[in-house]
Amino acid sequence: MELSLQVQRPFSYQAVFNHTTDCFKIKPFPGSFPFARTKLFTPWRSECPPIRLLHRVTASAADFSKRRQRRLSNSSSKGPAPKGFIPKKQVRTSTQRRDRKNIVEKDDSNIPPSSESVEPNKTEIESNIALEEESTIDLYQKNEVDEGEKEEPKEDIPSGGEELAFGQSNPNVETGRISKSHEDIAGLQKKETILTNDIVNTSRDVASEEKYLHVTETDDSVTIKDESLLSDEKIIEDASLKLKLEVEANLHKQEIEDLAEENLLRGKFFFVYPQIVKADEDIDVFFNRSFSTLNNEPDVLIMGAFNDWRWRSFTLRLNKTHLKGDWWSCQIHVPKEAYKMDFVFFNGQNVYDNNDRKDFCIPVEDGMDVFEFEDFLLEQKRKELEKLAKEKAEKERQEEEQRRIEAEKAASKAERAQARMETDGRREILQQLMKKAVRSVDNIWFIEPNEFKGVDKVKLHYNKSSGPLANANELWIHGGHNNWSDGLTIVEKLAKSKREGGDWWYAEFVIPDRALVLDWVFANGPPKFATMYDNNNYQDFHSIVPKSNPEDLYWVEEEHQIYRKLQEERKLREEAISAKAERTLKRFLLSQKHIVYTEPLDVHAGSTVTVIYNPANTPLNGKPEIWFSCSFNRWTHRMGPLPPQRMLPADNGSHVKATVKVPLDAYMMDFVFSEREDGGIFDNKGGMDYHIPVFGGIVKEPPMNIVHIAVEMAPIAKVGGLGDVVTSLSRAVQDLNHNVDIILPKYDCLNHSHVKDLHYQRSYSWGGTEIKVWCGKVEGLSVYFLESQNRFFSTGCVYGCGNDAERFGFFCHAALEFLHQGGFHPDIIHCHDWSSAPVAWLFKDHYMHYGPSKTRVVFTIHNLEFGVHFIGKAMAYADKATTVSPTYSKEVAGNPVVAPHLHKFHGILNGIDLDIWDPYNDKFIPISYTSENVVEGKRAAKEALQQRLGLKKSDLPLVGIITRLTHQKGIHLIKHAIWRTLECNGQVVLLGSAPDPRIQNDFVNLANQLHSSHGDCAHLCLTYDEPLSHLIYAGADFILVPSIFEPCGLTQLTAMRYGSIPVVRKTGGLYDTVFDVDHDKARAEAQGLEPNGFSFDGADSAGVNYALSR
Repeated sequence: MELSLQVQRPFSYQAVFNHTTDCFKIKPFPGSFPFARTKLFTPWRSECPPIRLLHRVTASAADFSKRRQRRLSNSSSKGPAPKGFIPKKQVRTSTQRRDRKNIVEKDDSNIPPSSESVEPNKTEIESNIALEEESTIDLYQKNEVDEGEKEEPKEDIPSGGEELAFGQSNPNVETGRISKSHEDIAGLQKKETILTNDIVNTSRDVASEEKYLHVTETDDSVTIKDESLLSDEKIIEDASLKLKLEVEANLHKQEIEDLAEENLLRGKFFFVYPQIVKADEDIDVFFNRSFSTLNNEPDVLIMGAFNDWRWRSFTLRLNKTHLKGDWWSCQIHVPKEAYKMDFVFFNGQNVYDNNDRKDFCIPVEDGMDVFEFEDFLLEQKRKELEKLAKEKAEKERQEEEQRRIEAEKAASKAERAQARMETDGRREILQQLMKKAVRSVDNIWFIEPNEFKGVDKVKLHYNKSSGPLANANELWIHGGHNNWSDGLTIVEKLAKSKREGGDWWYAEFVIPDRALVLDWVFANGPPKFATMYDNNNYQDFHSIVPKSNPEDLYWVEEEHQIYRKLQEERKLREEAISAKAERTLKRFLLSQKHIVYTEPLDVHAGSTVTVIYNPANTPLNGKPEIWFSCSFNRWTHRMGPLPPQRMLPADNGSHVKATVKVPLDAYMMDFVFSEREDGGIFDNKGGMDYHIPVFGGIVKEPPMNIVHIAVEMAPIAKVGGLGDVVTSLSRAVQDLNHNVDIILPKYDCLNHSHVKDLHYQRSYSWGGTEIKVWCGKVEGLSVYFLESQNRFFSTGCVYGCGNDAERFGFFCHAALEFLHQGGFHPDIIHCHDWSSAPVAWLFKDHYMHYGPSKTRVVFTIHNLEFGVHFIGKAMAYADKATTVSPTYSKEVAGNPVVAPHLHKFHGILNGIDLDIWDPYNDKFIPISYTSENVVEGKRAAKEALQQRLGLKKSDLPLVGIITRLTHQKGIHLIKHAIWRTLECNGQVVLLGSAPDPRIQNDFVNLANQLHSSHGDCAHLCLTYDEPLSHLIYAGADFILVPSIFEPCGLTQLTAMRYGSIPVVRKTGGLYDTVFDVDHDKARAEAQGLEPNGFSFDGADSAGVNYALSR
């Protein structure tokens, strides 16, 4: 059979009929198909006019019938097939209605008779194609064509294009334009196609018409569900898209040829297409080798990147093109982040064409600008660092988890060993006690019933007349078990018994579970109210529990309970340490809140924060305007200082505020305040500026290398507060991720018990003397000990030798020589007081020029009372000078050695190490405590202190004094305070010694006098005792510091750390840290604090009396 079909559409034969087989043969023929509706396609470009193609689809009946039974049979059909069919009328879509406006059917006279197009032995097929709602085609085969069947009206088709006949080959359009000549069309090849479902797939335009498909066939009729209609539409769409792309490609090709010719004539050796380069698109780069230094090179490559060579580098090989001239090309994708493309050409080795070393560049449109790209890079860097940080954090977490598991195993093992040891000790004691225990004592006590066990209820009978409680009005039993292992577990009041033969009383109670032995005493009242006891002559009463559990089982349970208790205590300590770290950070962020703080309190990189400032108590108090000037990373940020901004009123009173966007690469926020935009009066925190740490930035603050050169260090070589500051300051700075080392003389009187991993490192010589270097860890700090062979530091003391200036001068020079020979290049060398003051000028005169000039010298005055000449010289040479409190800096500002250097002199308040002075983790006090149980903890410490020093156990006020006994510390006020405390019915404890033998002997005599007259209320310990100092801080109610002058003072800070109330004289750091409860409320409030102690002004007895009386 043979089917004829005319389709009018744009020129793309191959795109429509692309299935090849022997079953269907598609041939071009001049003419039209009577039942097919044709459609005129709108051209994409004006150069492509609509073209009408006439197609002829021929299928042999034999080929069709061979596949019909296999693919088209309908097993459900019964009986003979009808002669023909009429499909349901289709409801057209809006798209189809629009299509009809552009379609005109041609006159039937143009259709040649079917017999003209039928070859011999072929059956003519008359096809009607229709679309139904169910997308099905009912196809009936019949032997004859119904000639009387009426056709639908036709629409005229305008002759907008020529009728083209298909040749034997496909079109090959080089220029991107479609030729209208018959010669070009004759070059098309014939295609043999077959549809997958063995049904002729025509265009969607033909299939959308409501026509009939008449098939002449002798076999039974079949009905076919045409599932290919959707695929028909897809094929047509794909064909349209393909044709469109072919047309555009040819147009682009022509444009490129024109550009190549134009650039060739102008002598330009590269161009790009499209000529306007846009981000996130592909471009073609064309390079004329003959015009370049690469004209004799066989290979041509392009190497480049984007945005000044900072983004997406590439290296690609160029290929020879068909263009006229020696043009080579490659395709490059321009990323969406680009604003410029930079590149050079080369031969893959060492021959380059780089635009006379200026490189080639092309601007990119619709991408990022330079500033957006900078932010983008920072964001990418942040993400990269976040990823690396997460990976590192995960690795560290896993390592930390492994360490934690190992530490947990080790701690558990140690706790089990400790539990076993404690259990063995208790077992031994209890076994001795059980040997002495009895069931009753005649005429004194007995228990009913005679046989009992844990949880049994018993009666304990007591003969009141047998002991010291014969005249007591009440009788109570205070009892426990197993040598008081759980404290008081039995408290009952005794009742009068009717038993005769004495004054018998009894108490009923339940035997504690797991009790092996009962322990008790009798008293005349309940616990805390009893004043008289019968405790069996200080041995307590003990009774065996006859039917107790097996002893071995008890000790197994006891060991397990001790082990669990040790575990719980360790976990509580770990939680407290973690909580303390959080509190420390919070305390640091809030330390300036009375002047400035941020919302949120934690400043994070990439966020927006509000800075809130209170100008009261600052140089800007009362100014009509406040201006805020800010930068980052200690004023070194790439953006420089931000433009000053006028601060706006905040919600809370006199406060003002400003908003700042924190960059992603910030690690520190730096700012000052001023009265005008251009300056005027500044508040720059006394020349140090305000700084707030920034968290989560992609850049971390580079660590500084800091070296302390000092002659004291707590707790291994401590004489006064200098040693405490060297240790605590170094630990605090190290906690900020800086590198800290300490250089110290290797005294023969060092407390080696606090030095870990002490080992010999090396030796060097200076001044004809060999110096051995030892290294160890003290409180987590790296310490280098210098042992000179001239025995300068083998004197048994730190100070007190007649040649101290010579000894410490030698040490300072030796320390700098050690740094020089060891290759150390510290950022800061920090020297302290007169004893290491020579470091300042020795470094500047002898060592500064040997290493990097970045090293700066910081000198701290701890006490101007000693070595004024050395201090003055160090002040002149140091880059920065500090002292230990703001008030002391004002007090010494007029001194001739300080006054010329006020521009670099700052008072910075000292602090204490909260890890060392921590009542929760203090091994020298009986009960660990925090603010939540401070009353209980201090009561226990007070009792332990009274017991240790032989004082009367009572709740009287206890005044503690911990000091060096010098005139600076107000020794005449100390003596007066001792007698005044005793007059007020208080107790007093003093711990300290005097370097002056006369003062020491004076206090020895006072101690003997007090021991004779007030031995139960006063005790003087005239030596240094570290454990006792902790117990005094915890057990005292008040700590007295009556210094005549005090640069800072750490005693009052430690006292407050342990919950003791400081009583101080208003001077130096004592004034900066203690706020009187009656007179300093406003001053405390201005600094965001609360009153915390008592203070007095004068240096006479009246001031001490006033403070102690209150």
